[in-house]
Amino acid sequence: MLPVRAVVLRGADIHPEGGGIHMAADQSQLRKNSFDSAVSFLSTRLQQALLFLPRSFTVQISEIRLRLGQPVALCGSGGIRFVSVCRKITMLPGSESLSAAREDLDETFRRLCEYSVHSCQNQISEGFLTVRGGHRAGLCGTAVIQEGRVTGMRCIAGISLRIAREIPGAADALLPLALSGGLLLTGAPGSGKTTMLRDLARQLSGGGNHAPHTVAVVDERGELAGSWQGERQADLGPCCDVLDGYPKAPGILQAVRTLSPEFIICDEVGTAAEAQALEEGLNAGVTMVATAHAGDCGELLRRPAIRRLLCSGAFRSVAMLGSGSARGCVQKIFRAGDLLVEDSGIDPALSDLRDGRDPAVPQAG
Repeated sequence: MLPVRAVVLRGADIHPEGGGIHMAADQSQLRKNSFDSAVSFLSTRLQQALLFLPRSFTVQISEIRLRLGQPVALCGSGGIRFVSVCRKITMLPGSESLSAAREDLDETFRRLCEYSVHSCQNQISEGFLTVRGGHRAGLCGTAVIQEGRVTGMRCIAGISLRIAREIPGAADALLPLALSGGLLLTGAPGSGKTTMLRDLARQLSGGGNHAPHTVAVVDERGELAGSWQGERQADLGPCCDVLDGYPKAPGILQAVRTLSPEFIICDEVGTAAEAQALEEGLNAGVTMVATAHAGDCGELLRRPAIRRLLCSGAFRSVAMLGSGSARGCVQKIFRAGDLLVEDSGIDPALSDLRDGRDPAVPQAG
């Protein structure tokens, strides 16, 4: 396992343990993707309650969850919190908690669709909506079935609004790994993978203090670039091309054929088709940076497509992020070959050979 210092991502504060990168709580540094812009999609009644909460609290919130007839839940690095009708923040729900009524869900849903539900049916049938600013709303309701497949949703009963934030510098510790070969970011849902990936795209394409590289982002669900009517809302740097709404497998192949990228970046890989497309990109000389859901190494290696990618050499390094109170913290970094060898019980020296390193030759550093 490679040595690593914990890197903590908590809303406005980012710092390696013992010092380093730090961002003040100035909301302008969080750019457009903030708690306030996400709340603007909620019903007027809910907006009036949530927009006046303290900045020191809202900057830590990553999700706003509405459930019909239930208290509004605010999820963040400190766990789940609730808000009373008099705007008091509580750890437990109660009779005075702000709740989501039918009118709130209906109004919020219409706002998320920009009052054009029919134009959003493709996303609704997949159970989500990506909105202006890059925020993503997960939907719960009653499925509309036609010819054996889900074609829509009615009677919306729950909305989980994930807040997108840009945090420049979040991926500083991971940039050298991406530059030295393919990188796979893993972690449980809500661990900060997409935020880190967004900042990696920005830095690789010249948005930081580094030489620019040509980057292609395959943004199937619109969370990385937050594209709105063709214009990306997030800063992904000057040398980044975005394939918005493309399924990952055909998007990766199209990027290789038409955009000549040095790096391809995509979120949440995991299918056999996506693994094959990533391998084809690798064989064309492109470096891959991606994320995958997994709470630990065992879960990661039990996913056939991910194991196939690790064996193929698509990713030289694997970085695992924490969750809950450790959200955004890089807990461990592995060489992909070492991870596979440790799992299979082979002599660890073979991992050096897989990584192109001869164990008999002393390594620099």
